[in-house]
This record gives sequence, structure tokens and C-alpha cells, in this order.
Amino acid sequence: MVSSTRSTLHSSAAPGDQPVKSRPVAAMTILVLGIAAIIIGLMLSVSVGAVDIKLATVWAAVFRFNPELSQHQVIRELRIPRALAGALVGACFAVAGAIMQGMTRNPLADSGLLGLNAGAGVGLALAFAFAPSLSFVYILFYCFTGAAVASLLVFGIGSLSHSGLTPLRLTLAGAAVSAMLLAISQGIAILFNLSQDIAFWMAGGVGGANWTQLTIISPWIGAALTASLVLSRSITLLSLGRDVAAGLGQRTRLVQAAGIIIVIILAGAAVSTAGPIAFVGLMIPHITRYLVGVDYRWIIPCSAVLGSLLILFADIAARMINAPYETPIGALIAVIGVPFFIYLASKRKGEL
Repeated sequence: MVSSTRSTLHSSAAPGDQPVKSRPVAAMTILVLGIAAIIIGLMLSVSVGAVDIKLATVWAAVFRFNPELSQHQVIRELRIPRALAGALVGACFAVAGAIMQGMTRNPLADSGLLGLNAGAGVGLALAFAFAPSLSFVYILFYCFTGAAVASLLVFGIGSLSHSGLTPLRLTLAGAAVSAMLLAISQGIAILFNLSQDIAFWMAGGVGGANWTQLTIISPWIGAALTASLVLSRSITLLSLGRDVAAGLGQRTRLVQAAGIIIVIILAGAAVSTAGPIAFVGLMIPHITRYLVGVDYRWIIPCSAVLGSLLILFADIAARMINAPYETPIGALIAVIGVPFFIYLASKRKGEL
């Protein structure tokens, strides 16, 4: 069974890719070096800001914390939560995109482009408008609900045709639903005089992250990432096509349902913390697949590592480009994400 699956992997393409073998050595290298780079990125992220802080001070604040020193307070209460939130959010968006691309065989699948981030945004706008005093726990559930409704709309609209759900219909449905939900969020912001709050959040960034948010989202993200690893082999089979997966004995509907739930949790948790940052889930899985091959047992963990690195260093760049002001991370990611999207769309137009 395993050998049969491997041979299929070697002779079949992942969503939109040329046939390539799985590369476990490259994947292990990415994981080891990537985790080391994340640690360095976390230290730099804590060190860089409106006032630069020496790495020795960062080390002292972590291991010899002195509450009477203002720099130690800034590091503990503001910069460490911000850095950790960046790493978690990047992993969430990247893994959500990898799962969606694997399940749908759509090379343009991303929680931002398919409307899930916008759905979570409507949930958060509704929470701001009707229950501004709610704790972050309830806000998180608003985001989960918004992302779930958006996924139902996208997959429902995309499946209306007699010929079923195709990558092109899924992409078009996602673009339409995303535009509609963004308009609803903006309408709520104008109607309830929340434009400034919503605009700041919609721009995307982890500047407002705090320990309370991290404490609440971490178990959800940890569970979703663990579940995605458990599901990774099934997603590999599904990426070969539903018929192939079913022929190999997989319960495809059950895997797809589990995958959608994981994506909703990851997208909802990330959007509730950092706003709807698009293109991370589009770019990172493609880059990862190019480096490690088509096996999602490697693609998912490597995407998590590379996604964390992207958001960590984008957040550092956001603070340095126009210091002392901050550039929205969403804008920075879009600068490279939009050309990447156009490149993919033109390269894969025959497949869509």
C-alpha cells in the first residue's frame, strides 16, 4: 500500500505541479535550519522597534527579569507577545493554504483569496459593533463562525454548476464572496462609527497582540496544527484526485470535512489576532512544494516553519521601512503576493 502510494506520488502531479519526488533530506534541512532562523527572528523581533534594545537586554529580560526596569517591562508585555503572535499567525495562514491547495487541487487556493479571512473579518466587525465589551474568547468564536459561513458560501456557490466544483469556479466564487464580505465589514464599520478600529485591523499586523490573546489562541492553533499533521498523508492522497484517493480506500468526504474544520480554526485564530493577511497561504505552500516535493507529510510542517519566518521578518521590516511609523504587514505581503498570484494564474491558466 505504501509503496503503491509512493509510486503514484512520483508519477502524478500535486495541484498544478510538475511531477517531482518527495525530498525528505531537503525537508529535514528546512525544518532544522528554519527553526533556528525562527529563534533568531524572534530575538530580532523583540530587539527592533521604536527604540532598539540590545540583544543582551532581551536575554536579561527573559532569564533575569527585573520588573523595575522599563525595558524589561516593554520586552515582556509588548514585544515578546508580538513576536510569538507573528510566528503563530504565519504558521496558521501557510498551513491553511497548504491544506486547501491539497484538498481542492486548486493552485490558487488560499484562505484570503477564497473568502475565509473576509468571513472571519465580518465576524469580528459584528463583535465590535454589537458586543464591544466581549472578551477575546467570544471574539474568537465570532471569527470561527464568520470563516465557517464564508466557506459554506464559497463551496456552495462554486458547486452550483452541473459539472461540479472546478478550480476556476472555486476561485471565482472565492473572489466574489470575499469582495461581498469585505463590503459588509466596511458597511458595519461606517454604520457603527468603527472605521478607525476596523481599518487598523484590516490593514493586518501583530502590533496589538498580547498575552491574553496568545493564551486563548495557542491551544486552538496547537490542536489544529497537530490535526493537520495527522491528516497530512490523507491530504497527499486527496491531492492526487478524489477517484485515486477513493480507490486507495480513503474516505474522501470525511477527510475533506476534517480539513475544512482545520482550515476554519487556523484562519479564524490568525485573523482574530493579526487581521486578514492574504497571500501567505498562497505563496508558502508553492515554495515549499517546489523545495520538498509533493508529500504533504513534509509540505505541512515545512509550510508552518516558512510561514512563521515570512511573517516574523515582514513584521521586522514593517517597523524599519518608515520608522518610527509602522507599515501594515498586509501591504508588505501584498507587494510580493500580487505578482506571485499573477505569475501562478498565467502559468496555470490551462489547468484552471
